[in-house]
Amino acid sequence: MSRREEPGTRARHAALPGALREAVDDFAAHLGQVRNRSAHTVRAYVTDLVSLLDHAARDGCRVPADLDLAVIRGWLARQQSAGAARTSLARRAASARAFSAWAHRAGLLPVDVAAALASPRAHRPLPTVLRTDQAVALVEAPGTPATATTTADSGDGDSDRDDGDEAVRLRDRLLLELLYATGVRVSEVCGLDVADVDQGRRVIRVVGKGDRERSVPYGVPAQQALDRWLRHGRAVLAGPASADALLLGTRGGRLNPTTARRVVNGYADAAGLPRTSPHGLRHSAATHLLEGGADLRAVQELLGHSALSSTQIYTHVSVERLRSAYRQAHPRA
Repeated sequence: MSRREEPGTRARHAALPGALREAVDDFAAHLGQVRNRSAHTVRAYVTDLVSLLDHAARDGCRVPADLDLAVIRGWLARQQSAGAARTSLARRAASARAFSAWAHRAGLLPVDVAAALASPRAHRPLPTVLRTDQAVALVEAPGTPATATTTADSGDGDSDRDDGDEAVRLRDRLLLELLYATGVRVSEVCGLDVADVDQGRRVIRVVGKGDRERSVPYGVPAQQALDRWLRHGRAVLAGPASADALLLGTRGGRLNPTTARRVVNGYADAAGLPRTSPHGLRHSAATHLLEGGADLRAVQELLGHSALSSTQIYTHVSVERLRSAYRQAHPRA
């Protein structure tokens, strides 16, 4: 168990019968080491699994082979009675199926007992996206002196305000340009090294979920922001901890996603735009690509989605915008 697990989860994990506790630990190791799942994803699976096996243990299960479909359904029913949302129930059912399939392959379950488990279809709310003009205003906000001094990541301990302010402004402009130009995740943009940028072809090499690599193009404005950052900004913030990181925090280390989120939120607020986040810029980039005529498969590849269904939600966004415009403009809407 990770020390970062919730205290309640740690206590329930410790109280599990030995065979069930070992199964949790082995499953977590499989997710992290074999499936290359992120630490956040592993924690989510483990939290759900400990809850399930705690319920199973109370029903008399002592080893994984005692687990059956009725126990899993009873666990989900209890969650539903406690008021769990459909999205939470769908996620917990997915966790149960993943564990059951793994336990069967590992010889801990005679059959994959959760293979036939049905789960409520999770409601997927349409993502909030900025209009094109709003996205442009956000990306260009660091170029406005009035906003540049209000959104710097002061929490990082910037000690040289004279040169540091301009360097931070240049970094922030590049961060925003890349997020909107490429639609990459905030963790992906923060993980970029200088060598991951092919300036000749205007392409970045991104390592996404599951360590999958992809190449994503970016445009001229992002290239200009990159040039300014590398020429006049990065050296100001660089230090012993910088290594090859492209984007740096004010202490010289690699820019972390938390700071990047604060930067995006800060500039949006300062510019009077709807509250947004790096993921909001990702949504906006995908929607604007599709509205501009981009192929759905191409957008899937750019975003790094393993399933086309994850990308198709952006077509719904475009349809909703069209429907809204129709209702407002057509005399017989």
